[in-house]
Amino acid sequence: MQQNNKNSSGWRMPAEWVNHAATWMVWPHNQALWESGWRVTLPQVQEDFAGVANAIARFEPVKMVVDPSAVASAERLCGPNIELIPLAVNDSWCRDSGPSFVCHPEQGLAGVSWRFNAWGGKSVHDLDEGLARRVLNLLGGQCFGTPLANEGGAIHVDGEGTLITTESVLLNPNRNPGVTKADFEEVFSRLLGVTKTIWLPGDPDYVTGDMTDGHVDGVCAFARPGVLLVDATRDQNSVYAKVARENRRALELATDARGRRFELIELFEASEAVDPEADVFCASYTNFYICNGAIIMPAYGIEADQVAAQTLAYAFPGREVVPVRINHLAHGGGGVHCITQQQPAWPVEP
Repeated sequence: MQQNNKNSSGWRMPAEWVNHAATWMVWPHNQALWESGWRVTLPQVQEDFAGVANAIARFEPVKMVVDPSAVASAERLCGPNIELIPLAVNDSWCRDSGPSFVCHPEQGLAGVSWRFNAWGGKSVHDLDEGLARRVLNLLGGQCFGTPLANEGGAIHVDGEGTLITTESVLLNPNRNPGVTKADFEEVFSRLLGVTKTIWLPGDPDYVTGDMTDGHVDGVCAFARPGVLLVDATRDQNSVYAKVARENRRALELATDARGRRFELIELFEASEAVDPEADVFCASYTNFYICNGAIIMPAYGIEADQVAAQTLAYAFPGREVVPVRINHLAHGGGGVHCITQQQPAWPVEP
């Protein structure tokens, strides 16, 4: 059900590391989208999605939205403890098309349905633009709408009032022509409980070919308040090197909602895994997912996987680091974080 935004006072978006009631995902089924130049087959991508889902299901419930045409493949590859929910969809990036869940100390769980336009109209999205609302209807939760185009992968929060995003996404004319930073900050404050928004440049010249135009979940991720894992590259001559340096520079100059400067932990990308013939390949270890008691880490079958796992174990003491191979998923330009969406447990628990 749609609610007026003015009723949302006191709502906030918890950090990803709070206790989850479930993880939401969407099963890949659109063969034309996945096989149009990405050098993968749909069955290969489905195996990667199933690997991520089955890994998460060891730690918490997984709710998998499945287009009715693809139920058989989901039943075959997903474990019996993964709940399959038939809903018609276009694509499979739940982080972006699904709801951004928020909580209220008295009113419980709700969610924000951003205006989803498929990263600036890059693909058909007539079904996905309403996915967040349909998920919230299934849960019986309030749905806060906004005319601003945004995706869940474009924002990271620390649960203490800080939000990090990128200018190349939210201020892009393909999403929000004429919209200002102040416009977004007002919405972040009202709907997410944010008191400080940090704007990174992202990928302003679009040199990476990333379909998202520079989502923040490929740039950095919170380990805890005041501590960030930052995507880095050892190849200083690559087109991405300048992008990485500029984003890191912005983080070095920033302070969070409580006035702290950030501790930055470098997480070097999986450059050896990149398919040189691929139009796009997500080699970011920063695109990991925090679930109950674990870190689900993108892996590629290379030596760098072990270094990344050690870095994540250092950043998240007490959580099990679970590497999952995503070489085929990566050809679609996304990683583990891109295909998952956390539903926090309420009342919110650390």
